[in-house]
Amino acid sequence: MHASLIQIAVNPDESVNSRRERAASLVVAQRGADLVVLPELWPVGAFAYTVFADEAEPLSGPTHDIMAKAAAEAGVWLHAGSFVERAGDGTLYNTTLVFSPQGERAAAYRKIHRFGFDKGEAVMMGAGEELVTVALPETTLGLATCYDLRFPEQFRGLVDAGAETLVVSAGWPERRRSHWTLLAQARAVENQAYVLAVGSAGTHAGVEQAGHSIVVDPWGEVLAEAGAGEEVLTVEFDPGRTATTRAQFPALKDRRLGLAAPR
Repeated sequence: MHASLIQIAVNPDESVNSRRERAASLVVAQRGADLVVLPELWPVGAFAYTVFADEAEPLSGPTHDIMAKAAAEAGVWLHAGSFVERAGDGTLYNTTLVFSPQGERAAAYRKIHRFGFDKGEAVMMGAGEELVTVALPETTLGLATCYDLRFPEQFRGLVDAGAETLVVSAGWPERRRSHWTLLAQARAVENQAYVLAVGSAGTHAGVEQAGHSIVVDPWGEVLAEAGAGEEVLTVEFDPGRTATTRAQFPALKDRRLGLAAPR
């Protein structure tokens, strides 16, 4: 399976419309890939809280439409990162979209764990409530966004729902980059699943981004890692290795906690 992780840079001097067009062009350039992934809140910047309300869109808004078109033109499964969604009741959400190679929306995931410690995203946005998986022909994706990476129970829930490849889009700060790498590897090892973790580059509202998108296999081995700047990280991986790893080292079968109580 061929995946392209687009570590796009967010430049405050670039308009949201221009960045949408540029991101779409980068997606289309990945024609031939099976899966393309963008980072968290790339239209506005993950820490640009002051513009969230002004730039919020309905679910089927401009970002949705241009990404759907790009997925169809490239003929790829597209995890379009996330954008600021304004729901019908006015609530803002940090929402991820996934499109099929035909440009049809296959899934929408609202970020469950909001970052900010009673500031920023934590108070400006609503919390998602549903775990979301997406069945591709080659593997089943489990969706998570940035701060979600710190909450292992979400990923175990995704595995219980059938996830074999865990996709994390993020706007992770450079000052905590060591946590980014460590947690991506931990989520892969404990769930015996691939982790595709895509960060952004540039500086969001004065917060330097970590970049360093990373792909980790079910044994915790790093298959590919990006640098700090804008780039497209490409990787070939065998999705069947998830099942092989779980069969060779069946640790998930020995779980005692977090399971449904016997009747």
